[in-house]
Amino acid sequence: MNLHDDLQQRWWNLEAQLVERFGKKPDLDAVLYLIGLQEMQLFDQNISKETKQDLMHVAVCTILSPSGYYVLEGKDEDGWPHFKQLKALPDMGLREQEDFLKDHVLLYFEQEKFAE
Repeated sequence: MNLHDDLQQRWWNLEAQLVERFGKKPDLDAVLYLIGLQEMQLFDQNISKETKQDLMHVAVCTILSPSGYYVLEGKDEDGWPHFKQLKALPDMGLREQEDFLKDHVLLYFEQEKFAE
């Protein structure tokens, strides 16, 4: 089994858990949105398209922080986190970029004790 196969299997396991919990199979964007909601504790609110994009940005910065790509600088008066980029993301193709994000999403859920 190669690394990609292991990543794919772990991703399918996470998808299955999310389907069980939410009744719908999420794509990567939906999972990032979910992480953003979790990080901001924004539940049961009408959320604009712009806010959804902001939540996904929070998610990306959050999942890449443990690998040293971003650091939380603080929160603004509305409670939104602000991150500083510490190093450039690796130059990669679309497939590699998706796998890179999926791997970090899986680490996030493992740390949050969700994906067990």
